[in-house]
Amino acid sequence: MTRPNTRSAWWRLGRLITGVLAAVGFVGACDLQNIAELEPGVSTEADVREKFGQPEAVWEGEEGAQIYEYNRQPEGVVNYMVTIGADGVLVKVSQVLTEENFAKVQPGMPLEQVRRLLGKPRKVQTFPLNGETHQDWRFQAKGQTEPMIFSVAFDKDLRVIKTGTMPDPDLQKR
Repeated sequence: MTRPNTRSAWWRLGRLITGVLAAVGFVGACDLQNIAELEPGVSTEADVREKFGQPEAVWEGEEGAQIYEYNRQPEGVVNYMVTIGADGVLVKVSQVLTEENFAKVQPGMPLEQVRRLLGKPRKVQTFPLNGETHQDWRFQAKGQTEPMIFSVAFDKDLRVIKTGTMPDPDLQKR
């Protein structure tokens, strides 16, 4: 029986992790460039779609506006909501995975309202024995260097029962 070359395995794993992190950083850099090229009050829906592509979801906004969801989960640390006015012109671009938005998630809130506030989660787990569903979003906390996880637990009726923040367990495994 031959023994695997552990140095080679660690080297390949390191290259894989570096490649993934570079890809995530590249997506983030592209987003920042695309956002910088859009101008509220001037850029159009077509400009937004040219820069960001097809939205993950489209939500109804106030006064006929539409809100486009651009998800960067599971590997990213942001989700964007782009508001297009009823006239088809860009109103604003918001990064929604913030501690301020997390504080808005309250017990009793329905799942769809949480999704509209935060965008698509990076991970969904259902626990049939206790009837709970947990959804997680990866985000970058202010002043932190490592990504964190914001987690929401829903009851069997898909209403919030509790929330929490923790270090990203995927980073703990390395």
